Amino acid sequence: MTGKTDLWTLAVIVGLAGVTVLTRCFFFILDRPWSLPGWAHRALQYAPVAALAGVVAPEVVMQQGHLITSWLDARLFAAATGALLYFWRHSVLLTIAGGMAVYLPLHLGLGW
Repeated sequence: MTGKTDLWTLAVIVGLAGVTVLTRCFFFILDRPWSLPGWAHRALQYAPVAALAGVVAPEVVMQQGHLITSWLDARLFAAATGALLYFWRHSVLLTIAGGMAVYLPLHLGLGW
């Protein structure tokens, strides 16, 4: 490595640290209370659901970066069972337990 590369690396680290401190301390720096507008507050109520769907949906319908091509996949049946159980009882624990009760026999027993 050259001295120029080390200087550039150091400048990037200091710049990223500065941006991180500024964005994390932004609300403490202000001298008056700050609140979100109503539309932003409503939108943030859906953020956890959207993030969870963005993580779970690709895991259910894709395998090694490609869409699954067969219905013989335990994840499809487990996800459908979990969704039905949630809409029936509104219980997250029942959703997880029911989905795994379908997934494990299909995956381990039948090799799906």
